[in-house]
Amino acid sequence: MSANPAPTSVPYNDWRKVELPAAEEFQPCLPVSVIIPSYQTPPATLARTLATLEGQTYPRQLFEVVIVDDGSAPPLAAPASPLDVKVVAQGRRGFGLARARNTGAAAAAHDILLFLDSDMLVEADWIAAHARWHHVVSDALTAGFRAHVAADSLSADAIRNRPGTLQALLADRPADPPRMAGHLIRTGDLTARADDLFRVVEGADFGIGKAFYHAIGGSDESFQRWGMEDIELAYRATVQGALLVPIVGRSWHQSRDVRDAKEHSNRIARGKAAHLIAHPEFRSPTPGRYFSVPQHVVTVIGGDASAEQIINAVAHILADRAGDVAVRIELEANDAERRAWLQDVFQPDPRVWLTPAASPLEQFPTAAYHIRLPANVVAKNIVTRLRARLGGAVSATATLANGERVSIARTWALHRAHRTGRPLSDFGDERTLPRSALRLRDASARRIRRLAEREAAGTSSKLRFVARAWRNAHGWRESWWWLWWCAQSLRSKLQRAPKGRARART
Repeated sequence: MSANPAPTSVPYNDWRKVELPAAEEFQPCLPVSVIIPSYQTPPATLARTLATLEGQTYPRQLFEVVIVDDGSAPPLAAPASPLDVKVVAQGRRGFGLARARNTGAAAAAHDILLFLDSDMLVEADWIAAHARWHHVVSDALTAGFRAHVAADSLSADAIRNRPGTLQALLADRPADPPRMAGHLIRTGDLTARADDLFRVVEGADFGIGKAFYHAIGGSDESFQRWGMEDIELAYRATVQGALLVPIVGRSWHQSRDVRDAKEHSNRIARGKAAHLIAHPEFRSPTPGRYFSVPQHVVTVIGGDASAEQIINAVAHILADRAGDVAVRIELEANDAERRAWLQDVFQPDPRVWLTPAASPLEQFPTAAYHIRLPANVVAKNIVTRLRARLGGAVSATATLANGERVSIARTWALHRAHRTGRPLSDFGDERTLPRSALRLRDASARRIRRLAEREAAGTSSKLRFVARAWRNAHGWRESWWWLWWCAQSLRSKLQRAPKGRARART
């Protein structure tokens, strides 16, 4: 077994294609840190949790236990245990579960982190089941699926001295199945091409490499009430290309399922998570909402386009039916004149950015989709059309007559390609789109400048310009229907006018 795990290179989330030894042949060589956040945990509860860790098949010299005391009163004392256990204390600042996980990760001595709640029971092969993946894949996120069991009357000694598996010991006790079992079925054990696989991760039981944990930003400490901090972490990991692996049937919560008692807190936390999880399931489709993490990032490539062309392209994108968008305007570093002009136009709008030195992936690492669009090309609802044409592929590209390209890609695939140096096609399907499918139109500088030139023109010229602008915005079919309606309305008025004048003369 290699001591140098590599980034995942399988397509989509098909963890079944990873080459690793069978469980019975696994010979561990990498040490593990088990991190247990705790606040006012009853001693008997914590003793049962540690008793299950004492019986692990993973070599005892290859793992430590880090208990993080989140300001308990009195402070948690280091429990008597044959394990390598250390207690790290942090001051109480409200609900501090996310902060406790970060504190534990910072104190961990080893490169594989397994997070476990202080009221959990785990099977004897729990560490090995997680660690086997982290020996091979550096950016894996292993997700445990906990059931719930009434274990209050169970002693730590009964766990230590059990003759068989923990599952057999708990078999006759009242229990509830894992909450996320339905998602496993729906997603084919997390191998389906779905964008919401991250929903299955629960903070009570998951594993991740220490370097990858820090690379994605760790746990978000701004979550200061129960709920959603684990799902938000899982979203950031998966959208940055993590391989999500299910670890089933190896952990139990030491009480029956009490989700209703925390549902109110979860609803409030969900409102915060909506700003950070760029998925329709977590945010309202109400038009006009702005979120901290956009679902779509559109990079408008300035190139040789005029400032008027860029302004026109950005306006079309912001008006897109898809909404939930941020726009990056990509200009050359020495392009001071256009930059100053566009800053005056867009600086107050939080959705529009004049590109800094960072790449799109660095600036928006957790947006769900990245789109690139030349500024001299516009189309109504281009974001909506690209999303529809992308389907389940990782990327889709349309090549224009002048050789420029319009493209959309899933962010998780871009991150994997960046980490591995491999092409996007290694991680899923790529689609080639016909230009006609996107209804693209050339927004030439001459056409854009015509608006200013018509200000001094006569009425007929202005009407022709308005008609052309309507056609460009709405297409031929809608334009003909509008002209037909205008003609019918005018005809009706003309037919009524003589009758009105005739009555006036009599």
